[in-house]
Amino acid sequence: MTTTPEIRPAGTSAESDALRALYADWSNIIATTPDLTMRLFRSIFDEWHQPTREPEDVTYREETVGGVPGIWTLPIGADTSKVLLYTHGGGFAVGSASSHRKLAAHVAKALGVAALVLDYRRAPEYPHPAQVEDGVAAFTALTERGVAPGDITTIGDSAGGNLAVAIPLALREEGKPLPGRVIAFSPWLDMENAGETLVTNAATDALVTVPLLEGMIAGVLAEGKIDPKAPLANPLYADFTGFPRLYINAGAVEALADNAIRLAEKAQAAGVDVTLSVAEGMQHVFPFLAGTAPEADDEIAAIAKWYRS
Repeated sequence: MTTTPEIRPAGTSAESDALRALYADWSNIIATTPDLTMRLFRSIFDEWHQPTREPEDVTYREETVGGVPGIWTLPIGADTSKVLLYTHGGGFAVGSASSHRKLAAHVAKALGVAALVLDYRRAPEYPHPAQVEDGVAAFTALTERGVAPGDITTIGDSAGGNLAVAIPLALREEGKPLPGRVIAFSPWLDMENAGETLVTNAATDALVTVPLLEGMIAGVLAEGKIDPKAPLANPLYADFTGFPRLYINAGAVEALADNAIRLAEKAQAAGVDVTLSVAEGMQHVFPFLAGTAPEADDEIAAIAKWYRS
């Protein structure tokens, strides 16, 4: 039997196909394993680091900060007074500090700072707002250690991109100082599944589908007990007045591309300094290709230039 090969989008590097191939494999496992347990589901997504090359000259240290376990990524020579507070993706339910440490390390190395990748509490065992609370606790603990709030950047991907945005919103509600910058990779914000690219990019996104998101939403919103329009769960409903500088990216062929675009439009309308990067032909959280594909390395270099400006 022969199969029709999937064609790489025109203009993308051969190396960039590694992420699409990983997602396609996951999608096949999910589709053909009706009794997939949460433990195995999480094990699959802990492979997320595979397309990322291990960065050189970086050390790692596990530590609990503000009651939240995590992994420090410490590039040699980095300014450790400046911290990326990284919240991993995975629909609030899967993914981990281990699956994301290499990606965070690439970004930290490019920026010349340290990064702390949190193992926040995951759904469905811990629904919203547990994840936001953990981010706020870690941020507060860093400031109590003497890290200036403005020297902390909240950063994350997918659901972690949601948290990178929601943590400053929660800090503002509590009257606490905000981070100096926010970085969101392919943020998943829309808890109503109303985005048009869920439809228009359904054939090109190798991972994200409406049924997959529906399952994640049920877990984090406690089977409908939490309002999908609550601003800390769905920042598309938040007031962005006074929000920090914001960098957002997404892949042009991913199903969640419009989440990034809508976030940029909403923040800009509130007067926020926003940079939006939508990469042609790229999949969900394409910076996972760091050290492997030029598209990811170029993006991280652009973020470093933005960070220093």
